[in-house]
Amino acid sequence: MYQYVLFDLDGTLTDPREGITKSVQYALDQMGIHEPDLAALEHFIGPPLYDEFIRCYGLDDAHAKQAVSFYRERFSAVGWKENILFDGVPALLERLREAGKKISIASSKPTVFVERILRLFEIDCYFDAVSGATLDGSIGTKAQVVAQALEMLHVVDRDTAVLVGDRMHDVEGARENGVDCIGVTFGFGGSEELQKAGAAHIVRTMDELQDLLLR
Repeated sequence: MYQYVLFDLDGTLTDPREGITKSVQYALDQMGIHEPDLAALEHFIGPPLYDEFIRCYGLDDAHAKQAVSFYRERFSAVGWKENILFDGVPALLERLREAGKKISIASSKPTVFVERILRLFEIDCYFDAVSGATLDGSIGTKAQVVAQALEMLHVVDRDTAVLVGDRMHDVEGARENGVDCIGVTFGFGGSEELQKAGAAHIVRTMDELQDLLLR
């Protein structure tokens, strides 16, 4: 069905809740904005940080960039390790490789952090390409990292590629590149969000995802 499988990272392969929310909380504190409830910051998981700081706190360009800088200050030190690999991920990746699929990451997280996390969980060996954001912001949207992944995998026929993700931004980024998106409900978006965004398929478990990808 699909020969090329692109994976979002946060909320799709890993649960980064602790590291991201604590790093956002730290950044906001540095900006004089105090948010004691970490759960209230979970909406930062998935979309580009810069966009969320502007959307939710009305920061201008300079202050949003400063907030992202503060976030990365904590995240680069400890936040990237405050992460949990979802059950079944290594087995899924192993089965995809055995089936001859080409696999890539397509994450809005900076590539340097993505690579650290893949090595931390010892799953870096399964990926043919790692497409993440750049630290200077020149590549950062989901559409941009998906386009970069497709280029890295030398995909010609977009019908043979699919993005697996958990948020509406994944669905939208895939659509802008002419590829399907499989939405997973065990992340942070949920079924309703994924349906409204127009995901081609929605799965509830890692087993369902595997069955779909190996058709």
